[in-house]
Amino acid sequence: MSEDILKIGDLKPSLRNIRTVVKVVSVGEVRTIVSRRDGSEHKVTEAFVGDETGSILLTLWDNQINAFSKDSVYDISGAYTSLYKGSLRLSLGRQGKAEKVDKEMEVNTKNNLSLKVYEVPYWRAPTSIPFRRRRRR
Repeated sequence: MSEDILKIGDLKPSLRNIRTVVKVVSVGEVRTIVSRRDGSEHKVTEAFVGDETGSILLTLWDNQINAFSKDSVYDISGAYTSLYKGSLRLSLGRQGKAEKVDKEMEVNTKNNLSLKVYEVPYWRAPTSIPFRRRRRR
């Protein structure tokens, strides 16, 4: 794991193995979704987190949700950034870890990185229906 602590203001799309320290500003409502892969149900929510350089939405799944509480500070490691509908998100994923730390921190909510919309390159944009060739009999 990388030992460099990255500031929220320095995040950009497609970063991996991020280590950062953030304060939770708020935790959103929990939604239940059904996995397309195996049909199982999962709980998902977003926490608005940040540091003195900026703020971002952190996606939390299932048992990660209860580990985060408002106004607490966490040392996050093994996280990654991704784009969701053109908006930058921070995610813990399966390998990510969050450890509560006893630290005071100010959050710069004016520099919300999740509000910036990124253009998705055309080669990564999802297509509605893949092209399929019909079989001849």
